[in-house]
Formats: sequence, C-alpha cells, structure tokens
Amino acid sequence: MTQLFRSLIFVPGNNPRFLEKAKKLQADIVCFDLEDSVPDNEKVNARKLIKSALKSRKSYESSIFVRTNSPLSSKIPSDLKEIVQKGIDGIVIPKVNNKQELKKIENIISGLEKTRKLKPIQLIPSIESAEGVVNTYQIASSSKRIVAVVFGVFDLLNDLGVEYTKDSEGAKYSRRKIPVDAHAAGVVAIDAIWQDLKDSKGLEKDCKVGKSLGYSGKSIIHPDHISVTHKLFHPNKSEILWAEKVCKTYLASTKKGKGATTVDGKMIDEVHFKQAKALLDLVK
Repeated sequence: MTQLFRSLIFVPGNNPRFLEKAKKLQADIVCFDLEDSVPDNEKVNARKLIKSALKSRKSYESSIFVRTNSPLSSKIPSDLKEIVQKGIDGIVIPKVNNKQELKKIENIISGLEKTRKLKPIQLIPSIESAEGVVNTYQIASSSKRIVAVVFGVFDLLNDLGVEYTKDSEGAKYSRRKIPVDAHAAGVVAIDAIWQDLKDSKGLEKDCKVGKSLGYSGKSIIHPDHISVTHKLFHPNKSEILWAEKVCKTYLASTKKGKGATTVDGKMIDEVHFKQAKALLDLVK
C-alpha cells in the first residue's frame, strides 16, 4: 500500500474555479475528471486546464489523479498525451471491461513515461459493467501499477437495465464481489459514490456497509462528504504498520542525502512520507 484511500473526490476538469479550490481539499485523492462531468465540447479545454493544474502540483496536499475517458470512447490517447506529465500521481480508467483494454492503455502510458522521463504512474481501474464485475480479479491483477479498483454503481445498473435506488438489489452482488477480487489481487477497493448530498445519515450508513464489505474508502462528488468518509474509514492495523515503515525508511534515506527510496519493493518519495506521517498523526 502506498497511500490512504478513504476518499477519492472527483473534480470537473473544465471548471477552473473547482480546480483551484481543490488545492485546499483534504481528500486522500483528488481526481481531476475528463469523463462524466465534462461535456464532449469541453474535453479539449478540460485537458488544457488539467495540464496547467498539474504544473502547480506542489500547491495540492492530496494525491493527484486524473480520470480519463473510457476505453470505448477512443479519447484516451488524446487524454494521456496531455495529462501524462510531471505532477500526476495516478490515473483512473473508467468502465474497464477486461484486462486487454487496460494493457493497451498501459502501453501508451509506458511510452509516454519513457519519452518524458517520468516515474511509473499508478492506475485505478473503475468497474462499471457486468463484464467488468466478472473480470475484476483479472483486471486488478493485470499490472503492478494498479493500487486500487473503484466500484461504479450507476453505469453498472444501467448496463443491467436496473433503476437506481438507495438500496438497489441489482448492485448488491457486484458490490460484494469487487472487494473480494481486489484483495485477492493484492490491491484495495474504493466504494461507489453516495448520490444524495443532503442525506448525511444515509452516507454514514452506506460507509459502514462498505467498510464491512472490505472497502478501504469511498469515491465522492462533494467536499462535505470528506470528513464523514475519513471518520468511518479509519486506518487499519496494516496501514498503520506500513506508514511507520515508510517514515522510518524515508528519514533514514534522507540522512544519507537521498530522496526517493523503496519499501517492500515499492518506490516512495516525499509525497508518500507526508501521507504516511499524516496517517500516523491522525491515529495519534
């Protein structure tokens, strides 16, 4: 594990004001969005705005991810050309149906990283279809870049032809299967969003259910949901032990005049140290 996954908040990539306000968000992951929240005629503009925001990476306290368009949209090559640059920590790929789709995307990313001399970028596939649910383990275990999978309930229900309700029976099997497959692949699972922004009690209940199913956090669409998800998805023992190891290893590395180092075969740097220290401070 390389960070906390209690909250992943989507920020519309075509809204300069929201991108600026995101600098103050305390979410574990801030995800600039190029997909659902951005109309087709705004995609090009959103890419430019996100590219500019990534240049101000140090102004953001959270991990910074970007959600591309879906594999079937044919927009991913154009998305990646703009967003794969210094300042990005990871990429969320929506509507992943199988590992073959992911491998094609990873090949493009690898080529851009090599050309631009970047460190490996993390990936979070989003499971949002019946095919994706069936293939979750294969998807989650298809690359060392993958650190988590996220459950997308609304597109899944649409794929199943089921209308969304707060207690949708049609999503219950999928919601239970995804974290099992994710953990079997050695990554974490992030639960679906809670759509009703005014129903805070419903959100709390939904977080408790998600945690009981094995989710490490929740994807969200409003800053008011951050504090609730952080309270209910408190760090577990393995996360605390990992954070202690990161702090110890990184501090020892800096004393030797080095920055980036490795923990359990995974590269860590100042960003990971700050995340680990924040976790330990939170626990204390």
